[in-house]
Amino acid sequence: MQELVVSVLLGVVILTAAALLIFVGGRENGMTRKQRIMMIRILITAAVLLGLQFVSAEAFDGLDGYAFPSAGRLIRLVCYLIGYFIIGYDILKKAGKGIRNRRVFDENFLMTVATVGALALAIYENGEYLEAIAVMLFYQIGEWFQGYAVGRSRRNISNLMDIRPDYANVEANGKLEQVDPDEVEVGSVIIVRPGEKVPIDGIIVEGSSSLNTSALTGESLPREAKAGEEVISGCISMTGVLKVRTTKEFGESTVSQILDLVENASSRKSKSEDFISKFARVYTPAVCYSALALAIFPPVIRMAFLGLAAEWGVWLYRALTFLVISCPCALVISIPLSFFAGIGGASQEGVLVKGSNYLESLSRTRYVVFDKTGTLTKGVFEVNGIHHAVMDQEKLLEYAALAESASSHPISKSLQRAYGKETDAGRVTDIQEISGNGVMAKVDGTPVAVGNDKLMRSLNLSYSDCHQTGTIIHVAVDGAYAGHIVISDVVKPHAKEAIAALKKAGVEKTIMLTGDAGKVAERVAASLGIDEVYSELLPADKVAKVEELLRMKPDKAKLAFVGDGINDAPVLSRADIGIAMGAMGSDAAIEAADVVLMDDDPLKIKKAICISRKCLRIVYQNIVLALVIKFACLTLGALGIANMYLAIFADVGVMVLAVLNAIRCLFVKKL
Repeated sequence: MQELVVSVLLGVVILTAAALLIFVGGRENGMTRKQRIMMIRILITAAVLLGLQFVSAEAFDGLDGYAFPSAGRLIRLVCYLIGYFIIGYDILKKAGKGIRNRRVFDENFLMTVATVGALALAIYENGEYLEAIAVMLFYQIGEWFQGYAVGRSRRNISNLMDIRPDYANVEANGKLEQVDPDEVEVGSVIIVRPGEKVPIDGIIVEGSSSLNTSALTGESLPREAKAGEEVISGCISMTGVLKVRTTKEFGESTVSQILDLVENASSRKSKSEDFISKFARVYTPAVCYSALALAIFPPVIRMAFLGLAAEWGVWLYRALTFLVISCPCALVISIPLSFFAGIGGASQEGVLVKGSNYLESLSRTRYVVFDKTGTLTKGVFEVNGIHHAVMDQEKLLEYAALAESASSHPISKSLQRAYGKETDAGRVTDIQEISGNGVMAKVDGTPVAVGNDKLMRSLNLSYSDCHQTGTIIHVAVDGAYAGHIVISDVVKPHAKEAIAALKKAGVEKTIMLTGDAGKVAERVAASLGIDEVYSELLPADKVAKVEELLRMKPDKAKLAFVGDGINDAPVLSRADIGIAMGAMGSDAAIEAADVVLMDDDPLKIKKAICISRKCLRIVYQNIVLALVIKFACLTLGALGIANMYLAIFADVGVMVLAVLNAIRCLFVKKL
């Protein structure tokens, strides 16, 4: 019966290996060369073992001759050893290196001692060699699954890595030359043709195109870009030729910083990974010494104290089985793989996590604190109304836009956009900017004052209050009050939905911090459903408020701060988890944040939390699965109930199950 089960298993291995080589091995996104070679080794070894199952021991015994009475037995052993070395030579080599480098107790050492010992025992007892080679075969199958799973995760991240540009087009003597992006200086003009990556951050000076930003943001819809707009490295021009004036060196551009972030993510380990590493350092030598004790003490006790036969072979076999069962591959491999797959799956969605420690902390987020401008709102001020105008509204807006034309303030920009025409600087003279109050100038020789109520009071002008919430810009023309313009920030389309989604996902409290006036802040918070709001805060006040919230929350709960990353770096660094959103091109965000959302969609915050929680669930499932089965089988092995085949399941079977479970971390689309 046992021979039949083994034959069926080997047949399944051969068919599976052949299918993988045919259908996966030749594809671009399939196996690596190393994985193909390993699959061929698995296929050959399984075929050799299956063939030997159909050749009886008696057939080998028929080869015995007068000169070599044990020739059949020797040939049979050589056939099995050929299969053993085909499948296990790299494990033997690694074990030898480990011994030379004084790093003895690892899985390679355990597998080598167990299989070589089982072979030696079979030779001594003229027994069955199959068990030892089957152990090595199924161990390598488990290792292959682990390697393939890591490869899948790496390919997910490599989709992000594909944003790395290979060259930049620079025009010289009427011809385009491809140069290394590192050689392009700030202020140079580069050409980006359809289908090419934007190599360096810059501003479009000529041309328009649809930009594919999916590698950066996870967003499938292209973004339209035209002259005067900023463009970041890593995007792909799809439809038009762009001339871009670079604003950064290649090493400081968005693409370089993102790649550095992702490449260094694996260096920051979670508490779960640290626990497994420490556990393996203690566990592996402990089971080796336990196996040695199992091989020596019971036979000695039987002889010395019980007057029974020692049965060295029986107890040596149990010790070897114990060693095979004890191999901690499922834990050592699957836990880091789960986090790695989680980071890879998140990167596909435009969520960059700097390390598995942050992924673990993100799963325990119960308080989410938001900056307002640029995070919950677009950070783009728009004119929403003109009230109490004593002249035509368009004329009032024209006066305000011309008077503010020399300013780079966001309010000035919003007035220019609302005016919608080219501003003639020659019409504006005697510009005087009054810090914190507004601007005074002459437009076509007429005195114009544009600013807040403080400016109006300083000019001894009475003004009308506004019933709307927003920034109120009063305008005085030729010494008389002419009306006011209402400017307000625009809430992001998904902001309200994101707050509701976070609460549904188990976030206990949402809080907003802003430097805006109380009325504006309360209006935005109420419209979005935010629990608490703190307004009129300076950057230092935001840090103090976050520190106060950190002291008030329960110890195990985590507080995440979400900001646009430009002026929120101190708060991002102080929170348990700093999340920078809409941070493309922001150096401060990538430097200070623990998690970077590569677009400005607030819904990605909920997705990031759900990804982390799914990853942690899988990690805990793998820990429980591995430990329960491992210790149960160790007990059975020590009692002599478990044979080598159960040992194979305990070691390789659990590892394959854990690895397959870990691969689920890659699938995050529907979270």
